[in-house]
Amino acid sequence: DAFLAMLEKDAKERAKQRKRNEQLANALKEKGNDAFRRGDFGRAIQSYTEGLEKLRDKQELYTNRAQAYLKIQEYEKAIGDCEWALKCNEKCIKAYFLMGKAHLALKHYIESRQCYEKILQIDPQKESLVKDCVNEVNLEEKRVKDEERAMKEVQAGNAAALSIKELLQSLGTPGQDILFYTGGIRILAEVIKDCTGQTLFRTNNGFSILGDNEAVRGAFCAERKSPAEVELCVSLLLLWQAVCAGNEENQHLLLAQPAVSAQLAELLSCGVLDIQRETLALIALYSGNERGRKLLVRNQDLSRWLQILMAFVKCSDARAGSAMNILSDLIGEKRFRAQCGVLLSTGVLPLFTQLLVCARLVNQAALACAIGTMGSLCAEPGLRGTMAESRECWQGCLKLLVKGPGGCWQLGNTPSYQECVFAVLGLMMNLLLESNGIIQDFAGDISGRCLALLSHQEGRIVTRAIGVLSRVLPASPSAVEEAVKAGVVKKIIKFLKVGGQLTASYGIKTLGICTKSSRQAQEELVKADKGFAVLLRLLQSEEEMVVGNAAFCLSQCLGVPGAGTSLLNSNVVLLLLRLAGGDAARTSVQENAAIALGKLCVAEPRHIHQLRKLNGLAILNSSMKYVHSS
Repeated sequence: DAFLAMLEKDAKERAKQRKRNEQLANALKEKGNDAFRRGDFGRAIQSYTEGLEKLRDKQELYTNRAQAYLKIQEYEKAIGDCEWALKCNEKCIKAYFLMGKAHLALKHYIESRQCYEKILQIDPQKESLVKDCVNEVNLEEKRVKDEERAMKEVQAGNAAALSIKELLQSLGTPGQDILFYTGGIRILAEVIKDCTGQTLFRTNNGFSILGDNEAVRGAFCAERKSPAEVELCVSLLLLWQAVCAGNEENQHLLLAQPAVSAQLAELLSCGVLDIQRETLALIALYSGNERGRKLLVRNQDLSRWLQILMAFVKCSDARAGSAMNILSDLIGEKRFRAQCGVLLSTGVLPLFTQLLVCARLVNQAALACAIGTMGSLCAEPGLRGTMAESRECWQGCLKLLVKGPGGCWQLGNTPSYQECVFAVLGLMMNLLLESNGIIQDFAGDISGRCLALLSHQEGRIVTRAIGVLSRVLPASPSAVEEAVKAGVVKKIIKFLKVGGQLTASYGIKTLGICTKSSRQAQEELVKADKGFAVLLRLLQSEEEMVVGNAAFCLSQCLGVPGAGTSLLNSNVVLLLLRLAGGDAARTSVQENAAIALGKLCVAEPRHIHQLRKLNGLAILNSSMKYVHSS
C-alpha cells in the first residue's frame, strides 16, 4: 500500500509539473509568435526552442519553429522540425505543408509532391490547396529545367539564343531615339519563338525594360500617345505575347511589373485600335486557362474591367469578340464577380442599358455574350438584387424584346438576334428570383412580351419565355388576368403536349399560377386538355415538382362542371392514391395529391367506388382536412 501511495503521489507530482511546463511552453510560444509577426525570426526561433525545452512533445512549437526556419532559408532544419511534429501528431497537415515547402526550396521535387499528397490523404477537403501546391512544384521544376536547357543553348553558341541576349543589352542603352527601341523590341519579339527564347528573355532581365529604360516606360505610360509612342506600345505588347504564351512563370513576372499592372485597364480604354487589339490578345493568354485567370484576379484591380470590356460591344471588328471571350472566361471567378460590384450601379448598368436600347447599332453577337455575362453575375445575390431594382435595366430588356412596325422584331430574325433574345430571357429569369415593387410594376409588360414570344419558331426561346412567365406571374394578379385573357392556358397546353422536360416544368407551374386565381383559366384548361390527358401524363413524371404542380392544377380545375366526370374511365384515382399515400418524397406533393383526390370524390362521387376497390378510403379520409383547409 505504501508503494502504491508513493506511485500515486509521484504521478500527481509529474502531472503538476507537466501542467506548469505546458503553461510556460504556451507563454514562450506566444512570445515566439509575436517575434515572428514582427519579422524577428531569430528571436522567434529562440523562444520556440526554449518552449521545447519545457515541453518536448508540443507539436505547435515544432511547426512554428519550422516556419521560422523557412524564413531564414534553413530548409534542412525546417524538415527536421516537421518530422518531430509528425512524431507528436502523425496527421499534422501544417507539418506536411511546411515540409513540402522546404523540400521544394531544396529542389527535392518528388519529396515535395509526396508531402502535399499526404495532406490530401488526411483531409480530402484540402484538394484546392494541394492542387495549388503541386502546381507550384511543377512550375518550379519546369523553370529550373528550362533555365538549364537555355544555358546549354548559350554555351553551345546557338545564334538565336545569343541574339536575344545581345538585343536585350542593346535595348538597355540609354538616351536612344524612341524608334531605336521600337525596332529592337520588334526584332526581339520575332526572335522569341519557343520556350528557350522565353527563358532567355527572363534570365537576361528582359522584364526590366520598363523599369530601367525611362524612354520606354514614358512612352508606355503616356496618357496621350504620339504615333511613335503608339508604335512602341504595340511593339511591347507583341513582345510580351511572345514571351508569355504558354509560360506561366513569365506571365507571373509580367504582372509583377508595377507599370504593366497599372496600365492594362488604361490600354484597354485608350481608344487606339491597335493598342486595344494587342492588349486584348495579351490578356487572353491569361484568361484562357485556370492558372492565368487566378494570376489576373490576384494581381489586378479588376473593378473597372467589366465596364471597359463591355464597351467593346459597340465595336464592329474582332475586338468585340475578343473582349467578350475574356469576360466569359473571367465571370466564373468569384473574386472577379465580387469586384464587379464596385461600379455596377454607377458605371456598368447605365452602359448595359444603353447597349440594350441601341441593340440595332451594336455587335449583336457580342451583345448576346454581354447579356449572358450579366446573367452570370446574378449568381451573387447582392449583385442580382441591385440589377433587379434597376428600372432602367428592366426597360432595356423589354426594349430588346419589342416588335416594330408590321410585327417584325426589332433586330430582325437573324441568329445573332435570337441569341440576344435567348440571353435576355435567361437574365430576366435570374432577376425574377428577386421580389420587389419594380418587378410588380413591370410584370404586365414582361408577361406581354413573353406571350408574344410563344409564337417564335425557335423552341428554346419559347421554353425560356414560358420560364419567365412562371416566375413573373406570381408578382402581379393583374398580369395573370391579362395573360389568361390573351389565351396563355391554351398555348401552354399545346406546348405541354409536345415539349420536353424543361418546358413541362415551366409550363405546369405557369398553369398552376393561372388556375389558382382565375376561373376562366380553370375552364379553359378543362376545355383545352380533353380528359385531362396532359395532366395525367405529368402526374407520372419523374420530376416531383412537375408532379406536384400537375396535382395542384388538377385540384383547381375539379370545381368546373363535368371535370370530375371526364376522369371516370382514367387511372387518376390510382395515380393520386399512390402519391398521397407516400410514393412522393416531398410532403407538398403528397398534400397536393391528397387535395386533388378529395376534390375529385366530392366533384364526382362515383370515383369513391374505384377508391374503395383500391383500399384507399383511409387515405381519402385523411385528405379531407386538406380539402376543407384549401
